Amino acid sequence: MSSAIISARGVQKSFGRVDVLKGIDLDLFEGQVMCLLGPSGSGKSTFLRCVNHLESVSGGVLTVHGQLVGYRERRGRLYESSEAEICRDRSDIGMVFQHFNLFPHMTVLENLTIGPVTVRGKSRKAAAVRAVELLDQVGLGDKLKAYPRQLSGGQQQRVAIARALAMEPRLMLFDEPTSALDPELVGDVLAVMKNLASEGMTMLVVTHEMGFAREVADVVVFMDGGVVVESGPPGEVLDNPRNERTRAFLSAVL
Repeated sequence: MSSAIISARGVQKSFGRVDVLKGIDLDLFEGQVMCLLGPSGSGKSTFLRCVNHLESVSGGVLTVHGQLVGYRERRGRLYESSEAEICRDRSDIGMVFQHFNLFPHMTVLENLTIGPVTVRGKSRKAAAVRAVELLDQVGLGDKLKAYPRQLSGGQQQRVAIARALAMEPRLMLFDEPTSALDPELVGDVLAVMKNLASEGMTMLVVTHEMGFAREVADVVVFMDGGVVVESGPPGEVLDNPRNERTRAFLSAVL
């Protein structure tokens, strides 16, 4: 197994007097899929947002690809990076949100090409060629000229995945990507994610889809109250949890 893509040691996050993350320790290695499970308010999405510095950590050390995200170390002290440096740090990290976050005034093709052109410096032609390939990959090759409002929720989420992939990330973050979808639309999005996993994409996924976690995850992490309660292969955590809190949660959702 290669080196850790994400390494967290004692990661803390507080909002005012509320401690949301209370010391997270975990490692995600290249090519792995890790699913974060747990009740609402357990800190799963907050940790995910810390990975690409949408939230700054309050304590501990969090690195991606061996580098601090959002900070630079000088003479033993940490300084918050400039916005340009943070953007560069994020360029290898793709993120798919719960509510799509597509640009409503842009076509599907424009949504996919704006990042590679403006951030990666690709030509519009090269970005468009890659966008067409990715849309074919997620089953939406016929939607190039459509606007987000003309697509179903499941289609918008698949476009959001393709848009993230257009940046050629080494790591993909998914924040409950199916929770806002009607049940009949969930399968198409999960199929795209399963295909990514089969191709070796490193993925950190916050999800309530237990079937997906069981089938695709290499590591399942159960969080509650801002801490990692237990983690391990899905067969162990989902079928034979050691912690009573994990057992209570799974009995309620399975």
